[in-house]
This record gives sequence, C-alpha cells and structure tokens, in this order.
Amino acid sequence: MVNKLTKDATPEQMKEAGLGDHYANHDKALFYTDASGNPFTATYIQAKGDPIADLYEDIAAEEKARATYQWLIDLSDDPDINDSLKFLREREVVHAQRFREAVEILKDQQGQKRFY
Repeated sequence: MVNKLTKDATPEQMKEAGLGDHYANHDKALFYTDASGNPFTATYIQAKGDPIADLYEDIAAEEKARATYQWLIDLSDDPDINDSLKFLREREVVHAQRFREAVEILKDQQGQKRFY
C-alpha cells in the first residue's frame, strides 16, 4: 500500500504529505515506525514465559492492530486501500479469536497430569 501510494510521488509531494523527513532519510523505502515516527524495536515484543499470559498479550496486540486498521480506514477515502485495510482488520479479528480459543484450551488442561 505504501509503495502504491508513493511510487510516483515527487520529493515536493512527499514534503507536502508530511513525509519530507522520511524521504530525506529513506527515499521511498519502508522504514518501520509508529504514527509518531518512533522506530520499531524488539521491545514491542512481549513474552512472559507463561503460555496463558503470553496468549493474552497476543490477543491485546491483535486487538490493537484491529483498532489501528479501523482508524486508517476512517482516515482514507481510497476504496481500494480501504478494501485491503478491511481484509487486514478482519484477519486481526480471526487471529484474536484463535488466541482466545487457545487460552480456553490451556485453562481446561491446567493442572492435569500429563503422561508420556
């Protein structure tokens, strides 16, 4: 999507769109940042080592992604981009549902003795 939206943009158009700093540092290449320009770091990945706690963290991440896709849809007036964003948003919903199912399976099996 980013490539589609910026592939023919001139440096002046990148500046007008508020992407001048990004263009100066990265041309039109992807450089993963949040909406405020903070770069992605591994600190965004959370793991406790407890499967249930980790799955709840995964559920929260999926729900945050779903919300972000919805906000992007609300900001966009491009039907093709919105269709892609809607697909991605629904995929996050399914992921969260599967993680919730996994939590219930783990809760049901907690405390059971395992024989191998």
